[in-house]
Formats: sequence, structure tokens, C-alpha cells
Amino acid sequence: MKSAEIRQSFLDYFKSKGHQIVPSAPIVVKDDPTLMFTNAGMNPFKDYFLGNEEPTSSRISDTQKCLRVSGKHNDLEEVGRDSYHHTMFEMLGNWSFGDYFKNESIEYAWDLLTNVFGVDKERIYVTVFGGDKIDGTTPDEEAADIWKQYVPADRILYFDKKDNFWEMGDTGPCGPCSEIHVDLRTDEQRKIKPGQELVNMDDPMVIEIWNLVFIQYNRKADGQLEDLPNKHVDTGMGFERLCMILQGKTSNYDSDLFQPYIDKISKDTAIPYTSDYSGDSMTDIAMRVLTDHVRAVSFTIADGEMPSNTGAGYVIRRILRRAVRYYYSFLNINEPYINTLVPILANQLKDVFPELNAQLDFVQKVILEEEKSFLRTLSDGLKKLDVLKTDDGTLSGKDAFELYDTYGFPFDLTRLVAEEKGWRVDEEGFEKALQAQKDRSRADAEKHAGDWVVVNEGSETEFVGYDVTEVDDAQALRYRIISEKGSEFIQLLLSRTPFYPEGGGQVGDTGTLKLGSEEIKVLDTKRENKLIIHYIDRLPESWEGHIHARIDERKRALTENNHSATHLLHAALREVLGHHVQQKGSLVKDELLRFDFSHFEKMTDEEIQKVEQIVNEKIRANIKLKEDRSIPIEEAKSAGAMMLFGEKYGDSVRMITFDPNYSIELCGGCHVDATGQIGYFKITSETGIAAGVRRITAISSSHAEQYINDQLSTLTDISKLFKNSKNILASVEALQEENKQLKKALDKVQQSKAGDIQGSLKDKVETVDGVNVLAEKLDLTDSKAAKTLLFNLEKEIGDAAFMIGIEANSKPQLMLMFSKSIIEQKGVHAGNMIREFAKHINGGGGGQDFFASAGGTKVEGIDAALKAFKEALI
Repeated sequence: MKSAEIRQSFLDYFKSKGHQIVPSAPIVVKDDPTLMFTNAGMNPFKDYFLGNEEPTSSRISDTQKCLRVSGKHNDLEEVGRDSYHHTMFEMLGNWSFGDYFKNESIEYAWDLLTNVFGVDKERIYVTVFGGDKIDGTTPDEEAADIWKQYVPADRILYFDKKDNFWEMGDTGPCGPCSEIHVDLRTDEQRKIKPGQELVNMDDPMVIEIWNLVFIQYNRKADGQLEDLPNKHVDTGMGFERLCMILQGKTSNYDSDLFQPYIDKISKDTAIPYTSDYSGDSMTDIAMRVLTDHVRAVSFTIADGEMPSNTGAGYVIRRILRRAVRYYYSFLNINEPYINTLVPILANQLKDVFPELNAQLDFVQKVILEEEKSFLRTLSDGLKKLDVLKTDDGTLSGKDAFELYDTYGFPFDLTRLVAEEKGWRVDEEGFEKALQAQKDRSRADAEKHAGDWVVVNEGSETEFVGYDVTEVDDAQALRYRIISEKGSEFIQLLLSRTPFYPEGGGQVGDTGTLKLGSEEIKVLDTKRENKLIIHYIDRLPESWEGHIHARIDERKRALTENNHSATHLLHAALREVLGHHVQQKGSLVKDELLRFDFSHFEKMTDEEIQKVEQIVNEKIRANIKLKEDRSIPIEEAKSAGAMMLFGEKYGDSVRMITFDPNYSIELCGGCHVDATGQIGYFKITSETGIAAGVRRITAISSSHAEQYINDQLSTLTDISKLFKNSKNILASVEALQEENKQLKKALDKVQQSKAGDIQGSLKDKVETVDGVNVLAEKLDLTDSKAAKTLLFNLEKEIGDAAFMIGIEANSKPQLMLMFSKSIIEQKGVHAGNMIREFAKHINGGGGGQDFFASAGGTKVEGIDAALKAFKEALI
């Protein structure tokens, strides 16, 4: 069976068993602070398990895009080295929410694997939970007894909590699980050693294929388990492993899911792929790394996460750079390559995950620019390695970590280059520095949540903030105390609330809660999955009575102005720049709006003016808001609503329209009743933030009015300086021209002075071991003239090691120069050395191996810097 047929057969089977088939949620998680990425098929259904939301059906099945590269589920370093680990993978799953339990889930799994897919029954082993004394749990004999209907008792194996007890996190729903393993060894191998001895032993030929989780407990903050009122089933089967088994392969990478990429890489590099898993063939490992990583990077970008230096974006950048490192080091590829694999992926999965194919050009361009950037980093890192010094042939762990942390240069590449030079690397020192960094990050991210304290019965909060700004009949449902980074926060759930939780780019509301004579501040409002959580400054003396909840109305009104302006801006950008423009992120608050969008060029002044003009025309038209609060998603699609990639939409959606011929978007945020309320719109900046992504910052309403008034005030002040000239622009241009001519005259004076100084400096050059050394403070104020002097002097004398110091605009400057001959003889690097000397002037600097400069704030430190330079050479 082909992979597409296998996937469809799985979904068809569970559809026949009464399951609702739902699409995959985005791989990037937005409303769950405990996750960066969807790392298991159950993640999109957490609220169902937690009781925060009613499931759309008691039986659900899907194929879910997952990513495991960080935290507890970290498969990154295994990827490429073995036959079955991946970063991005598909999780086939079926769920029961208070419906069937162990009996049916085991029956369905056995029936599908053996009768539909034809997996050999004699090769199947199952595991069950063996109990845990600390938790007070007993072996799962119920599951074992059910399995005995299908497999002999000697193929039912008991394992401990580590392998056969699943938990969502430190707290929350959990339960025993039963895993299905398949023995793929030859008959001869099976005779030598029984499969029972290889289950859960990381044998690549005896692998877990399906995990059936029986969620029957709730883990409390104190570690105790309590029974859940309703029992659930959560199963997950690795699609890639299933394809390997059903296609008769012994490696996931040999299935039709991965072979198209490996074939292309092998053809493009003229390097044969040998399916070697011994670890000896680095070219095979590199091909598997590229094949896997292009999937992870492409789908995360398509779902809205851009490579960056922080958070989830940093994880994506790490994956991409790991792939570049492998093709650069082992496949002799020195040009961007991963981007060329994206069209194969988009075409292969366009029917099941269409979001990538719809954004193919954008995703490919983002990856291309990231590859270019990192290839430059690799080149710079190699240059830095060339000038590093070793202690007895050992590169220090400190230097290796600096290359890794500061320059993004991979450690294993450092080790490879060091070996070529005959060096060894202090791996222990590197690991210590790396662990210290991880410990700091872990401490920063540490978070502890107490148990919810129930005040009144109820689990769901009714949000009424679209219609009112205050309610006087709210009740406290529950609260808990969160400890994070040394601070404590109080989280509160209300039965009804006008407070909008942060989401869709819009910040959360603030305001007050009144309970009797007490007033409590709401510092922020956030969403955790489906919960609307109010962050409050303190607990009341008593929760008795109703709560009067009121938002900060002025802040909300200004935020609504900016949110509606964002919709008008989005539509205007598509009208001016083209329909390739797609929202890639946003921030909407009372002071300003920020809008990130796909576009590969800097906007011209004319384009910015045109966009502003269109938006302000729509504001003046006072277009009435049309809100469809809950309509079928298919109806919204038919209406032409703008849908954002990376967002998870339900069967019913909220549609916001400002003129059906102009702006229709699916949006959960707060908006003005008519565009005239926005008042005025002004773009304050347009910049690039990533490859193919631009950012507009803009203001509206009273903030835009204040901005214009400030600009006019400044213009008035300038006019007064020119004695109220009728043509201020001409006056400024004339002043600039006068300044330009005066600067030219001054430069001539400085150059002439530098020429005079050059003659006297020749007498101050000292020759030490064949090196012409000069360290002098010069009476010059122009850095350009000083640099010219230095280059001319080096050209005249040669074999030079010169450093000069000057004072320019009351600030110290240092300039360092080496002749090419000295660089080759001594292995010196001006850019690296000047950083040390710059410390004497409280500054920093850098540059190339032959010339570097540094600036600072401590003028009196110039002499000390020059002395340090001289001592370093003599």
C-alpha cells in the first residue's frame, strides 16, 4: 500500500466505527503556555480531557502533525542516525471522551492492524502497566485480560511507570497505557532470540507502533492520584513506522514517504545512498537529516512560526541549521539546498495538509534566506577558528562554547576542523559551559502551578465582552496561585466576564473586580486553552456574593480602534502590493498596532502613502461593522473570508466584515461599531523582521492626533530657527549644502595635517624581530583622515603592526592594522585583538584580520590601550 492509501484506510476504519474525522491542528501551539509545538496527537484535545470544553463528538479520529525537538520529548539528536526517529511526524489517533474504554480500543487496534492492514499476528507483542508502589497503583490486569483474547500470555509484557504510564504534565489527567510492538526481524533472527527480550530495548527491528492510553486518573499538585469521573481513551500510532511495516521495509526512510527526497539528494550530489545505519556513513546520515528536517521546517513556517533567535522560532532555526551543517560538512554542498526540496514535500502532502502548497513560494524563500545567512555564519566561524590559539594543541571548551553560543557555529563542526588541524577539543569544558547555560534557561523558565481551589461549581466562563464592558452578577468559580521566576501570580476564573483574554494579537483587558466593599485589580487577562484566566493582584477576604467586573473602558476603546484599523490595513496592503500578502503576526494594544506580513521587498514611500490613503478613506466612509458571531465555516469560506494559516478553526466561526467588497476576516477580537470611530490612521515605520516578512507599526485615534501635533510643533520650531522662512525645505537644503562645503574644507585641513603627521611618525616606528611596531596617540579629530594615514604609512613601510588612538567628537577611537606578511607569520587577527584593547576605553570593536577599529567612552584610557598593544607584541 502507498502511504496515502494507508492514511486514508486508517481514517476510513474509524469513521466506520462512528468517529468524527477532524483535520490536523497547526503544528505551532498558540493558546497553551505549556507547549511550543504540538508534540502528541492529543494536544488539540486537552480541554476535552480537562473538562474545560465539551467535545464536538464523543469519538474522534485524525492524523496530526507533530514536532518533537525540545523539552521531555526531544528526538533531534537521534534523527538521521537511526531508522525511526523524526522531528516532524504524523500521529494517527482515535479518541474516546467518556464513551468506550479499554475493551473497544484494544479490539479496534487489533482488528485494524491484523485484519485490515494484515500485520502478522505472530509478530505482535503488547505491554501493559505493571503498577507503582509510590502511587499506590496495581498492575493493569483489566487490559491484560482483554489482550489474552488476541495474543498468548507470553507476548503480554508488564512494564513500570516509565514505559507504561502516560501523563499530560506534572498535574492533570493521566493513566496506564498499553503499547503494541512489532517484531520485524527475519525468521532466523527470531529463532535465535525471542522478541520478548527486545521489547522496549531500543532495538530498531522490534519497535513500538501504537500506544493506547487509558485516561482514568487526575494527578494533583501534591502528586496524589484521584479517579476521574469519566474515563477516556487517547491512542497514537506513528504513521511513518506504519508505512515502513506495511511496505515491507526495515527503515522509515525506505518508505515512499521519504525516498523521493533521498533520491533527489543522491542524484544532485552524485553520492549513492546505501541505507547504512552503523554510523560509519556520514553521507547516509546527512541525507536522512535533510529528508527529515525539510518537513519540520517547512510545516512550522507554513503554520506561522518564523525562524528567529527566541522561543519556538529559535527551535526552527536550530533544526534548519543542523540540516545546513550536515550538507555543508558531508555532502560537499556549499550553496543553499534545503529550499529545493520544499516543492516535493508540498506536492506530496497537498491533499492532506494543503497549507504548505498554498504558501510554497513564501516558505521556500524564507528557507532560502535562512540558509544563505547560516552559510555566511559557517564561513565566518571557520575564519575565527583559523586564528584561535590552542594550549598544547587543545582548543579550550570556553572558545568552543563561544563559537557555538555567540557565532552559532556547531560544536561537531568545530571538532571536525580541529581534527584536521591536529588539535583536540576540550569537550568536557564545552559540555560544562553548555550545561550551565541550560541550567540558567531552566531556572528562568521554571513554573509551578498549585491546584485549583474551587469556590463555586462550574467549569466554563461565559464571555460577554463583545456586548458589554461590565457585569454585576459574576461569581468566582476557582482560583490558583502560580509561582514563576521568583514571583507569585493569582489566577481566577469567573462564571461571566467582559474581560477579553489575550489572543489573535490583541492584548488582554485590565480593570477591576468589586466584591462588597473590596476592590481587586485585574492586571491582565489571558487564555489557557479554552480557559479565560484573570490575573488579579490579591485574594479577597471572602468570596461570598456577586462580583462586579469592569474593564478599563478607555484602554479597550483605543485597542478596538487599532484592531479594526489592522483589518483595514491588511486589505489595503493586498490592494496595493498584491494578494500574496498574508498576515504573519500582529500586536494590537491601546498605544499602537503592529502588523507582520509576507512581502519580499521594502515598501516604497509611495506605496506606504497609498496604503495610508486607502485606510483613511475607509475610516472617513464610516463603514458599519457587520459581525457574524457564529456561522458555519463553509459559509464563511463562501463569503470570501480571509483565513490565516496556522490558526485552528472550529465548525463555527466569527466573521468580521467592513464592507463585503473590502475586508472580510475570521476574527475573535474586539472591534469598533463603525470605522469612523478610528478617527485617523498613520504608519510610523515599515521594516523587515525576517526573510520575506515585513512589519508595519502604526497608530490611530488620539495617538495619531498627538503624533501629527508633535510633528507640526517640531516643524514650527524649525521654521522659527529660519526666521519663519516661506520655504523651509529650501532653507534646510541650503544649510545642508553649506555644511557639506565646510566639511570638505575641514577634511582638507585634516588630510594635510595627517600628511604632516605621517612624516614625523616614521621616526617613531620601532623594529622588533622583523616587525615594524607603532603605538601612538595622534592629534587628529577625523577618523577618516586617521584611517587614510594608517593605510598610507603601512604601504610605505610594510611589515607593519600599527595601532593609533584619536579623540573624535570627545570620544576615544582606536585603529589597529597588520600587514599581510605579519598576519601570515604571527597568526594575528586585528578584529579579535582590538576587543581586548578596547576595554581600556570602556568600549568594543571588531573588524577584519588586517584592520579593525574600536570606540568607547573613556578618553583617558587611550594611553593604556596603546601600552597594552605594545606589550602584546614586544
